[in-house]
Amino acid sequence: MIWNEKYECMPINERKKLQFERLSYILRYAYDKIPYYKKSFDNQGIKPSDLKKLSDLSKFPTLTKIEMRDNYPFGLFAQPLENIQRLHASSGTTGKPVVAGYTKNDIDTWAEVMARTLACGGCTKSDIVQNAYGYGLFTGGLGVHYGAEKIGATVIPISGGNTKRQIMIMQDFGSTILTCTPSYALNIAEVAETMGVDVKSLKLKSGLFGAEPWTNEMRNNIEARLHLSAIDIYGLTEIIGPGVSSECQVKKNLHIFDDHFYPEIIDPDTLEPLPEGEHGELVFTTMTKEAFPVIRYRTRDISRLFYGECECGRTHSKMERVSGRSDD
Repeated sequence: MIWNEKYECMPINERKKLQFERLSYILRYAYDKIPYYKKSFDNQGIKPSDLKKLSDLSKFPTLTKIEMRDNYPFGLFAQPLENIQRLHASSGTTGKPVVAGYTKNDIDTWAEVMARTLACGGCTKSDIVQNAYGYGLFTGGLGVHYGAEKIGATVIPISGGNTKRQIMIMQDFGSTILTCTPSYALNIAEVAETMGVDVKSLKLKSGLFGAEPWTNEMRNNIEARLHLSAIDIYGLTEIIGPGVSSECQVKKNLHIFDDHFYPEIIDPDTLEPLPEGEHGELVFTTMTKEAFPVIRYRTRDISRLFYGECECGRTHSKMERVSGRSDD
């Protein structure tokens, strides 16, 4: 299933034109609204108007988690708090958390890209989504929740933990889609086995797993033990939460929703852009966010980018599953 054919199957040249328009706008928006970006651009001797073609984005300064923490909590917001409808934050395990703000339009955008993500996993309005991602400051639970509701699916907001109850709910409610971390999916499988539950009797057809790295061996294990199709999804609090990219049923690479999030691959040492197919650090620029626009954020994730139409019909740029970190 494809949720939004207009944008997901848009001719590539048409999408490039849209990306240029949106990048031109967001660079000016960030420069005018956020003192950090004005100072950063000025220090590098560059103006938003210097973007003449898509490749010119590489001339603009990058952003790291250090600058985000230096501007904690709201220093990188482009809108006053009276216009912010939601606040989320990263775990902050290595310092102050990164705080993400959302306007109403941002939440609508998030629901849209999460609807696309769930559709990549085969979710329709006829499905029952058991959402075992955590709710709260973590973006996972509410991100999936709003995407599933936008599709029109039935959502079970069960969050994580209490695994025996999770399995009872699957049996009694007829859950068809499972969303959680891959490690928790394995935990569910193990507990189901100890309970003597015949997993084949469940109605699960697919699972969307992310928020931590996992291997193809784990995928095979999950699929064999839960009898579902396991889909890898990718997101970051700094960009929007889950909904940045997702595998489709082809399960080759992850489709980046690049009408909203512009990807680059750079050499982590020289910061120079790398061509299609070369391993490097993944960098994202948000093109449509109002509250918390992010220009050239260095994710530290190592991946590769590929272009061209997928077998599924989507024409988004694609990223390889993350293979490591540039800051390890």
